[in-house]
Order: sequence, then C-alpha cells, then structure tokens
Amino acid sequence: QVQLVESGGGLVQAGGSLRLSCAASARTASARTFTNYGMGWFRQAPGKEREVVAAVSRSGSNTYYGDSVKGRFTISRDNAKNTAYLQMSSLKPEDTAVYHCAAAYLAAFPHTAFRNRRDDYNYWGQGTQVTVSS
Repeated sequence: QVQLVESGGGLVQAGGSLRLSCAASARTASARTFTNYGMGWFRQAPGKEREVVAAVSRSGSNTYYGDSVKGRFTISRDNAKNTAYLQMSSLKPEDTAVYHCAAAYLAAFPHTAFRNRRDDYNYWGQGTQVTVSS
C-alpha cells in the first residue's frame, strides 16, 4: 500500500504560478521503492470527469502532458525524496480543479515507462484544490 499526500494548492490569479508536491510513503520495503512507480497528476473540475494532466516515467526521463497544459505545466520527480512535482505557470481560470497525484506500479517495465490513462494507476492521493481567479 502506498500513501500519497498532495500539497501546494491554493488561490491564484490568472497568469500566476503554483507548484504542487506529492509525497509518497509506504509500509513495506517493496512498496517503498519509489522508482517502481510511474507518477501522474490528474484533475477534476466540478461536473467533469477526472482527466490526465501530466505523467512522468520511473526514472523521470520521459514525460507526457495533456493538450490543455502543454507548454505551461512541468512534471518532475525527485526519487531521493520520494516526491513528485507539478509546476504550473500561466494559469487560467479553466485550470481550476482538484488536482490528484497518482502512482502506477511499473516495476516490470523499463525505467522510461509511464502511463497516461486513469485506469492504469493503482494509488491515489486525496487531492489539493487549485482555484484560478480571472
């Protein structure tokens, strides 16, 4: 079992920036190996389905971005700190949503592997609210 805790959300004006963090922890040794997991950020706005924002591979070398955030958001990870990040810039009111961190168990796959489908993720954080005012 892996626990994911997001932080860094808040209220920001359009055009501003925020950095979200996702700290991972686990009780068992195998689950604690952060590099066994591809990491992703998803968001869900009221009345809408949860959508992928960005994903990063086990090693951090490969990334994926949803079309609506390309060029504005950057996903990264620090494997020494068991933490993933989402740097959000040039924020727009339509970015307002609850942002969730997720982990996909990819130990059997290359270090460059990542996942961009919600159903591929095994563990989810509770989410952090991001509100962008116009």
